[in-house]
Amino acid sequence: MNAEFFAAIEDIEREKGIPKEYMHEKITQALLAAYKKDNPSCGDNVIINMDDEKKKIDMFLRMEVVEEIENPATQILPETAHTYSKRAKLGGFIEIPIETKKFGRIAAQAAKQVIIQGIREAERGIIFDEFTSKEQEILTGTVSRIEPRTGSISIKINSNSEYTEAMLSPNEQIKGENLTEGQMIKVYVVEVRKSTRGPQVLISRTHPGLVKRLFELEVPEIYDGIVEIKSIAREAGSRTKIAVWSNDPDVDPIGACVGPKGGRVAGIVDELCGEKIDIVKYSEDPTEFVAAALSPADAVSVTTMDEGKSCRVIVPDTQLSLAIGKEGQNVRLAAKLTGYKIDIKPESEGLSSEDF
Repeated sequence: MNAEFFAAIEDIEREKGIPKEYMHEKITQALLAAYKKDNPSCGDNVIINMDDEKKKIDMFLRMEVVEEIENPATQILPETAHTYSKRAKLGGFIEIPIETKKFGRIAAQAAKQVIIQGIREAERGIIFDEFTSKEQEILTGTVSRIEPRTGSISIKINSNSEYTEAMLSPNEQIKGENLTEGQMIKVYVVEVRKSTRGPQVLISRTHPGLVKRLFELEVPEIYDGIVEIKSIAREAGSRTKIAVWSNDPDVDPIGACVGPKGGRVAGIVDELCGEKIDIVKYSEDPTEFVAAALSPADAVSVTTMDEGKSCRVIVPDTQLSLAIGKEGQNVRLAAKLTGYKIDIKPESEGLSSEDF
């Protein structure tokens, strides 16, 4: 029976990745809990030896040899002690073997629960560690359930051999995207938290980090560090602006991201359900950067203001609405991308002194 028991522990280690030392500890706790269930007065006098080499588990009750018994659970008379060990001496201790098969039904059930709980805790720990290493990364998941009442979507995500269920809340879903059960999608791992029900993986389809990781997957120059993504501003499902920079003067950062015949950026747009993507060249000169960020509009001039990070941009009258964008989206995203507050004026108004 002991040999089969140790073989089962080895199977758990091999199949679930739970170290056998951890299981030994939990089994020891379970056996102690089982014995104390039937013998609550034994205190800490129970000794358990698990011999992995001999495939053997031994339990002993350490009892004190006394002339008069005050606690039958921990004390024994000399004449009784001699039946276990002829070397037993008054005032000394002896170890009496405990037969686990004599545990009561309730005690055995308690031991089983401790072992099961131990396995669950270990599995949760392994899953937590695995998915924590994937924070701020993209994982591919499968839509397993759609909650019609709340709109939340349960996604089964995998990392190596581990998997868990993560909830994609309505706020983290791309507006207008219709997902179906069984569909495979890419999600961004925002954070992994510990909870009483196991690891909680927070995922998103709206996070700017999703766009960044998609470009890293599609553009080898970004993955290799030749082209850098300096900043991203995103309104998920509608438009994203991304600022890129090349560390190699011979490599065009915008061309690298767009790809041959626009293939690279097209793949990302498809993944994001048609979300428009503006790729602009980053510059350390704020006037150049702001002008580029307002693409597709052209700026006549950009003037930085004295107070804080703000600037005045003059655009052709015919491009004023293009620069501002629908409901102010273009200038809003440009401001997020550059970190500058942007005030746009049409060219016809000129640059009068009262503007400053």
